[in-house]
Amino acid sequence: MLNVCYHCGAYHADKTIAANGRLAICPACGHEHPFQSLPLLFVCGPSGAGKSTILQALNGRLQDCVLLDGDILWQPEFHSPADNNRRFFETWLRLAKNIGQAGRSVVIFLAGAIPPNIEPCVERRYFAQTHYLSLVCDNETMVQRLRQRPQWRQSDDQTIIDNNIAFNEWLKKNGAQQHPPISLFDTTKHNLPDSAAHVAAWIREKIKNYDHTIQSD
Repeated sequence: MLNVCYHCGAYHADKTIAANGRLAICPACGHEHPFQSLPLLFVCGPSGAGKSTILQALNGRLQDCVLLDGDILWQPEFHSPADNNRRFFETWLRLAKNIGQAGRSVVIFLAGAIPPNIEPCVERRYFAQTHYLSLVCDNETMVQRLRQRPQWRQSDDQTIIDNNIAFNEWLKKNGAQQHPPISLFDTTKHNLPDSAAHVAAWIREKIKNYDHTIQSD
């Protein structure tokens, strides 16, 4: 649990990261904590673009990273539009940071995992880099996919459909201008094996060549 100092016991998520990127320094006592600073990857995009389907197709196929569905941690108390659900995203980054100490990068499949929601987080400092891939599709295909979902998901609600269309269009128009930029992959005309292969190749490219051992100077 990196947020608790091993020396003085103080809790600080906002530890100072040393220039070498491998030490987290307690602001209370100055103790240096060696840790693994790995890339953190996000696969985002509107509902119906293919996130959950591709995640299921990739489960067990990538051995150097941990793939997780971002919705598994969601609880109503995280809903806070005033700060873009900040506590929810901080919780995910804290979990990913701790998983990363086992030597594997984390890939989170989550609709709203875009730079404006991730980069301001206190826990962001513990990752070497963040990478974003958004799945998109044409609006007609997305609406068709949403209407085919089980009724209990309420995906055919017109407000939900309109919000997802707006998000889909925002990503297409603004994704490349984000910091860091969001890469796009249009799933409209690609079958599941091809889409999964594209996402897998993107993941492998982003996590290769990283040192997966804890070091200290």
